[in-house]
Amino acid sequence: MAAAALTREGGEDAFRRLFRFYRQRDALDLRGVVDFCVPGGQVFRSQLSISSVSDQDACRAGLQPVSQWKAYGLTGYPGFIFIPNPFLPGCQRHWVKQCLKLYPQKPNVCNLDLHMAPEKTVDLWGQSKEQLRRKGSSKWEPRSLLEKLRWVTLGYHYNWDTKKYSANHHTPFPSDLAFLSEQVAAACGFRGFQAQAGILNYYHFDSSLGIHADESELDHSRPLLSFSFGQSSIFLLGGLKREEAPTAMFMHSGDIMVMSGFSRLLYHAVPRVLPNPEGTALPSCLEQALSSDLPVGSVIEHSSDEDWQVCAKYLQSSRINMTIRQVLAEGQKFPEESGTNRKGQAPSEDNHHQENSRAKRHKPNTD
Repeated sequence: MAAAALTREGGEDAFRRLFRFYRQRDALDLRGVVDFCVPGGQVFRSQLSISSVSDQDACRAGLQPVSQWKAYGLTGYPGFIFIPNPFLPGCQRHWVKQCLKLYPQKPNVCNLDLHMAPEKTVDLWGQSKEQLRRKGSSKWEPRSLLEKLRWVTLGYHYNWDTKKYSANHHTPFPSDLAFLSEQVAAACGFRGFQAQAGILNYYHFDSSLGIHADESELDHSRPLLSFSFGQSSIFLLGGLKREEAPTAMFMHSGDIMVMSGFSRLLYHAVPRVLPNPEGTALPSCLEQALSSDLPVGSVIEHSSDEDWQVCAKYLQSSRINMTIRQVLAEGQKFPEESGTNRKGQAPSEDNHHQENSRAKRHKPNTD
């Protein structure tokens, strides 16, 4: 197996070699990719803190009772937890709609702010929904503004130029997403997790996520949470150095990944987005309708048929990923900054984080 041979090589740029292998459009050898739907080999069952999340709170977040989740770890990656789709039927739709309709709204920040007048990015949903609804299958059709969306930042807004967060560039973190994140973190043994910053990434079939480690948060003792919706992808998880060859794994719609402890600062990347393995336009978990009987206090909202049609059309060729972080430890403050330039808070298109620079402009990302 070509991928296995590349993995064994190790040495300089071992991560990049495997990234390039899976990035190729004609790389059909996926036998070396870990599939948590059929665990085995280096995959083992991981224990969850079932008593930390009540069934009611899980349901309010749109999740199954924690006792019904399956969680897995990987040999050699302590602190890494993979949870295959624990969402209740229909509840993924809420998060997709939020990522497309609500979270890109001001005062949150997105990549389109870099080269468009503020009044042009006020209502991306309103400007795109008719175009998306009418959209056919031709790749030559012009893309809507939503299809040009590459990233959105929430809470403490990441400064792509300085690779830092700061106290003076902050907007309220969405309460529904904070509640979801707190329940997942508690189930994984991290009670008291505070969702303070979020980076939403929007992928298409020609997108990738470059090799990087998430080190900018001031508190590394808290986990990084990753939620995926839509089409599938290959995720590469490496080591503390880029010379270490990574492990490849599939991520499907609804899957949650938690990087904590030793695994919190590991290099990782997404070389490729793939059609969902069921061979249908959307994975079956996204075709499920939401129950009409939501619990009291649920953060999940029903989507109108009209709104979901727009979301479904978008997801036929796209994947959305939400990564949620706690930036500061309890009681911790940002260090004093001298001469902070507010203008510098927005990234240049070319400096958009290691994970998104060339890839998010739909050019092959080999680094």
